[in-house]
Amino acid sequence: MNVYDFTVKDNTGQDVSLKDYEGKVILILNTATKCGLTPQYDAIEATYQKYRDQGLVVLDFPCNQFLKQAPGTDEEIQSFCEINYHTTFPRFKKVDVNGSDAAPLFAWLKEQAPKDKGDEESKAFEKKVRLLKPFAKSGDIKWNFTKFLIDRNGTVYDRYAPAYPPEKFYADIEKLL
Repeated sequence: MNVYDFTVKDNTGQDVSLKDYEGKVILILNTATKCGLTPQYDAIEATYQKYRDQGLVVLDFPCNQFLKQAPGTDEEIQSFCEINYHTTFPRFKKVDVNGSDAAPLFAWLKEQAPKDKGDEESKAFEKKVRLLKPFAKSGDIKWNFTKFLIDRNGTVYDRYAPAYPPEKFYADIEKLL
């Protein structure tokens, strides 16, 4: 099994086969528009612009599971991201990433990469959010902006902590491109 085996809904409710991204390096993340990490959209868009012509695609899945920080409709989230952060990468329907209603894609991603890669700043952020008990078991996504990097074969390469910005793993992206 690989990432291409999944079909997801885009932010208008249309089915999208992830096979459409076959041969690309894919960065998949869960996001929120009212989170302290929301400004990461700037860095994510910059990463997309820097590497998209070399074969990187970013797939954004809003998630409202962490303190309800992704309020609004899918259309409102799309508009917010375009107006405030000028994002141009694909955005999908809001999903759950943890628990019994977790989207199958995210259940699979967590199985493939159960631990976040991060730095001291990431670990300090994780300690703060742990007090809010947003995740119940080992491997759960800890907060908004957890990132999964997928290689050109559809295999999970690594998982990055919410507070770990993409520029800190450019070397990994470049290795896969």
